[in-house]
This record gives sequence, C-alpha cells and structure tokens, in this order.
Amino acid sequence: MTHASDADHLPVLPRETLAALAVRADGNYIDATFGRGGHAALILAALNEQGRLLVIDRDPAAIQTAMQRFDGDSRVQIEHGVFSDVALMAAQHGMDGHVHGVLFDFGVSSPQIDDPARGFSFRSDGPLDMRMDPTSGASAADYLAGVDEKDLAYALATFGEERHARRIARAIVAQRDITPLTRTAQLADLIRSTVPSRGVERIDPATRSFQAIRIVVNRELAEIDTALASTVPLLSGGGRLAAISFHSLEDRRVKRFIRQSSAVPEPYRGLPDVPPEYRPRLRPVGKLVRASDAERDSNPRARSARLRVAERLAA
Repeated sequence: MTHASDADHLPVLPRETLAALAVRADGNYIDATFGRGGHAALILAALNEQGRLLVIDRDPAAIQTAMQRFDGDSRVQIEHGVFSDVALMAAQHGMDGHVHGVLFDFGVSSPQIDDPARGFSFRSDGPLDMRMDPTSGASAADYLAGVDEKDLAYALATFGEERHARRIARAIVAQRDITPLTRTAQLADLIRSTVPSRGVERIDPATRSFQAIRIVVNRELAEIDTALASTVPLLSGGGRLAAISFHSLEDRRVKRFIRQSSAVPEPYRGLPDVPPEYRPRLRPVGKLVRASDAERDSNPRARSARLRVAERLAA
C-alpha cells in the first residue's frame, strides 16, 4: 500500500468548515464522511466533556483509523456504514432531533486514490475495484462485465460528462468479449486508444470515465440525495448542515437541495398561513466557500473543494 503525503491527509477548508458548523462546546455533531479524521479532530477539539461526536464511514480502512485515533474517548461513537443511513445511526445513539451540526465531505479520499489495490486511480496499475467498501457490492470489473452498452454510454455521459461516451462504451463492450477488463491500466489504455488525440490534453482521457464508473459502483449521487433529505429532521433549531463537494455533479445537488428546502413551494407562496409541512426547513448561510490561494498551494486537493452551508429553522 502506498502512503499519501502529509498534504493529502490535511482536511480541506478546515477553518471554514469549523466556522460553518458554529461548534458549541456541549453540542452533538456528526461527521458522516470520516475519511482519515481531519475534520473530526477539529470538531472534537472544540467540544467539552458534554459534547458528542458520531463519526461514520463506509470504508473499513477509515473505520480502523477512527478506532485507532478515537477509541476510548467517551465523546466519540464510531459507525461503519453508508452516510445515507445517517438518520438510522443518529437514532441508535439517541441524537435524532438533537444534532447541532452535520458534515459531509463528498467524493473519494486521498488515501483511497493513492492505494493502487483500491482501483480508484489509473496512475498505478491495480485491480479494477473502485468500491468505497471493498467488502460489499459489485466491483467496477463486475459492473463492466455485465452492463448494457447503452446504459454504460449513458453513465459515462451523465456522471463523467464524457463527450465520447458512446465510442468508449462500444470499445469496452467489444473488448470484454475478447478479454475481461480486470485492471485499471487495462481500462485506461483502452480508453486512451479509443478517444481521439487533440494534442496536449489538460486531463488524462481516462479521467472522466473513471469518475463515472466510480460514481455508479458506489451509487454516490443517490447516496447524496438520500443523506441530505435525511439530515434535516436530525437537526435541532439553529443546527447546521455543511457539505463539501469536489465536482459540479455533487455541488449542484447540494445547491438545489438547500434552495428547495429554503423556499415555500409555488402553490403556497404569498399565502398568509402556509401549512407546516410546506414551510421552509432551512435557510442558506453565507455564499459558496472555496479554498484560499494559500490552501490551494499547500493542499492541491482543496483546489476544487466547494463548501455550502445551511441552518435548520425552528419548527
């Protein structure tokens, strides 16, 4: 296993995230995407003995890190699972309706990318896996072995925003009939040989396809939609939702959710007495937050990070 550099382990937007959550010392908080615990450590440092922190991750390696870093701290509860189950896990710990802040840091983590055995990256050859939880579900190799060509083209175009989606899908299906696609280098080379060269490319031709396949394998966008909707009832009045995204597909979902949750539906706008179930549940806090130039220089992963924040309105 390769090891990420110290910069890779830095949490993105650390000061901004802590400010967004407005951490109170005796509050209840959830880090629903623990990763390697950078944000969790910052939250925990701001809590007193009455404060509580629930950390969640679907990656067994992340849970192992959480156990090593925080096991024995009575303020911390650790759960292995998908963040779309945040409401269930919060209820199990008696936190539903009493949470003062929930943090999501979407996407793949640097340690996951940097380990060739996980199959997220084509920088080093590895098994074509891409599962955030390698113990559960179908791998990328399994997906590519059975997916319909039209469905694959749709996925590449929709989740990778790949212009050559049909051509790549056709090549993958043709290749798998000859030899199964089981390695990251094998898939990347196939994509590079399929996409027409246009001189010096800003990104590797395989980048968008790898993103799309990873999103499908982990059901990432569906997870985000479910998790955001599940979070609102967990929050107490004034509780904060903070979401960090790394590409437009994630960020658009967060932006749309906050906008919809902060507005009265069209049929009820302007009425003197809006039914409770149609009243706004959130209010946006501030504008989109991006990393400073200094942070981008010291932590390249922060360059594409986007933080949006919303606050729970009192019932």
